[in-house]
Order: sequence, then structure tokens, then C-alpha cells
Amino acid sequence: MGQLEQQALVCSQHAEACGALVPLSTEPVTLAGLEPFMLRRLLSATPKHLRSAGPKPNPFLPWDADLQVDLLGSSHAVILNKYPVQRGHLLLITQSWQPQAGWLVQADWQAVAAMDQDSPGLWFFNSCAAAGASQPHRHLQLLPRQPGELSCPLAPQLLQQLQGLAPAWPWRYRLSRRQHSGGVEAAAELEQLYRQHSADLGLGSPSHDPAPRQPYNLLFDRDWLMTVQRRQEHWAGFSVNALGFAGYLLLTEGSDQAWLQAQGPLALLAAVAAGGQQPVERI
Repeated sequence: MGQLEQQALVCSQHAEACGALVPLSTEPVTLAGLEPFMLRRLLSATPKHLRSAGPKPNPFLPWDADLQVDLLGSSHAVILNKYPVQRGHLLLITQSWQPQAGWLVQADWQAVAAMDQDSPGLWFFNSCAAAGASQPHRHLQLLPRQPGELSCPLAPQLLQQLQGLAPAWPWRYRLSRRQHSGGVEAAAELEQLYRQHSADLGLGSPSHDPAPRQPYNLLFDRDWLMTVQRRQEHWAGFSVNALGFAGYLLLTEGSDQAWLQAQGPLALLAAVAAGGQQPVERI
């Protein structure tokens, strides 16, 4: 277990005791045909920031000191996700205002690489509201993983795709193998893959576009990086962020479980990803 993850667990105990941390209660739901996807039902009330409309206060400027795990120089901070499903869910935020919908820059990737070298896991990024982002202040998210533990349910299939042993999915995405797991080389590689995927998907270029042209999700671990172009945030009552493309789905009060069981999780992802065939939604 990395130092940051250890600090996060200690910080979680204090933050929960003082009410700063509000873990969400869920339960697994078993549906035939969903494997390897993992479906969980939300038992807690939906957090206010996810159900309210209109302008919202920025929870990261300033961030709650009781949720702070560490500072990475003067550019980034590591804090706890206030509403975690998994204990130790970390956010890498910029200390000063940077837009979530803007381009990720070299300093972001350097902070990611430093953090990942200490506490690896599943990283994800939702570029804007249409891609599942709930806050406009820049933040990448990390679900730490132990050595030998799968980063996510779809990781084996993604590795098979990289080896040419599994078919590609029918929507717009790019998937690349990573060669470096830490340090300056990892930061440079992540930034290069990010820019290449953005160009390939028509998201634009930081050199020519003030912001990405389309919504997207990023997912990566130490072996691969994937960029998915998005069409919309929800379908059939399911809110889908980057974790949907990792194999994690959340069933809430408005979710159409019968539709999901009839159509399958790949149909759900195809409905929210750009270029995917949009299925018929139950009424």
C-alpha cells in the first residue's frame, strides 16, 4: 500500500468522524448476462450536488481541510472524494481555478505520474457535465488498487483488445498500451497519448483549440489508457460517467433495471458514447 493511500485511510477515519466525509451505501445487484460488469444499487439518498440544478458553489476553492490528504507542490492537492462508494477514493485537484472542460496540461500529468508511482490504481476523468462530471473545477479521480488486483472489471477485455484477441467496441474510442509506470517518462507518455487520442477522435488540439471540441472520458491504469468520446450523460435513467466504460454501473431510483437486463450493458454504453448505435429507450 502506497503512502498516499495509507494517508487517505487515516484521513478518512477523521473526516467521517467529523462529518466531512459522507460514504454512500450501496449493495451488489446480480443480473443474468451482465458479467463482467458490476452493478450496484444506491441505498443512500442521492447527494445534493448530483440532484440539484443551476449554479453550484465550488467545493474545491477552497477545498475542505478535513478532506485534504496531501499537497503536491503548489499546483495540485490530493483530497478525499466527499461521497465515496469505495473507501480511499482520491481526487487530484488543481489548487487554483482550472476548468474541468479545458485541456489537461503538462502539470496535471506530472502530478498524476507522481501520485501513481506511489499509489497506483484506476484513474478516470470526466471532461464536462455531458461526460458525467459533477463539478466544473479540474479534478482527476483515483481508485487505489493493491498489487495483483484488477484495476476494473473490463481490464482483461481491454488487454485482450490490445493483443488483437477481442473485438473493438462499436463506438468512438481509442485504446493504447502504456510503457512507463512512473516518473518523468510516465508523465510525458500520458500527455502524448492524451494528445494523440484527442487528435484521432476529432477532439482537437491544445495548440489550436481553446478547449476540447467534444465531451470525453479518460480511463487508465499502469498498462493502458483509453479515451471515449461521449454523446450524452444518461440513458434509460442511468447516469454514466467514465466508470461505466470500466465496467461499473450504478442503479438509482430512476434507473430502468428491466431495460438494462433486456438490452445489456454494452447497449447502455453505446447509447451514451459518440458513434454508438442508439437503442430504443423504454417509456
